Amino acid sequence: MAESNQASRVVLITAPLEEGWLQQQQNRWPGLRFVYRSALTHETVPDELWQEAEVLYMWFATPVPTPEQAPKLRWVQLYSAGVDEVLHRPLFQSQVTFTTASGVHAIAIPEYVMTMILAWSHRLPTLLELQKQGDWPKSSVRSTLLVPEELRGKTIGIVGYGSIGREVARLAHAFGMRILAMQRGSDHRDKGYQIANVGDPEGTLPERYFAPTDLHRMLAECDVVVIAIPLTPSTRGMFNEAAFAAMKSSAFLVNIARGAVCDEQALIRALQQKQIAGAALDVVEHEPLSSESPLWHLPNVLLTPHISGLTPHYNERVAALFEENLRRYLSGEPLVNVVDKTQGY
Repeated sequence: MAESNQASRVVLITAPLEEGWLQQQQNRWPGLRFVYRSALTHETVPDELWQEAEVLYMWFATPVPTPEQAPKLRWVQLYSAGVDEVLHRPLFQSQVTFTTASGVHAIAIPEYVMTMILAWSHRLPTLLELQKQGDWPKSSVRSTLLVPEELRGKTIGIVGYGSIGREVARLAHAFGMRILAMQRGSDHRDKGYQIANVGDPEGTLPERYFAPTDLHRMLAECDVVVIAIPLTPSTRGMFNEAAFAAMKSSAFLVNIARGAVCDEQALIRALQQKQIAGAALDVVEHEPLSSESPLWHLPNVLLTPHISGLTPHYNERVAALFEENLRRYLSGEPLVNVVDKTQGY
């Protein structure tokens, strides 16, 4: 689509923006009409605007129009990496192209993952509890209760080798960990949006790759398992009783994907029965987590309220991705992070 034919073409934005960004884009592409309706402050999008919009940069709380409501819409850039919120909407099933924000989490979430792994390995929850009590245990107890695990030489299995998994691998490699990864296909290069000097673009860090059908074989080798896979019909409940049975009793699980990738009752049983040693869960099947859930009180669980992807740089990073995709869209180049609607990510 050539840039010379831009008159009256509407770019509708409902995602949060950094101050001044919208004016910068209007100055850059004066032939486009940028319209901002903040979903964050519940600004409504009038029907006549939906009728005219060709491009939508959408926050996840935006009501998704039907194809009939937005007949000129050709491309939707999502503010999120996951598409599970729009997966079953008629617009998603139409000819409209969807692109995700995959890649923008490649710094914050891997840092969270390593924080949880280090906190678990160095007994930080126990230390904080002892600090609250105002007393350290006797040295004889200290040498068993508080002795840490070293990461060097441990095996980390990364389930889903996208932008997040690749940066987890880079950081884990710096700690001397052995890296295994589960990923479909045989081409392990990163074809999505990339932040400079982040991740493993060529896919060379894993010692071995496993297909989804070989997941349990990979799990059996892992001291740490990181779930970083999209939620799709094929991955829902992937971590079930059989998966937890395949894991080492000393294994530590980190889930930063979606809660429904795990069978939550099977996970609770595995933790209660020490089938696995522990888990860090930033996501659960039903959010917010019910006050009745046993997960709140299990001593081998680190819980956080779906905050691993939060960063003060999020808005600017997603906007930079949208800006690059808008340039590509207007010049007829392939977009980055196009959703494969058959796979659901």
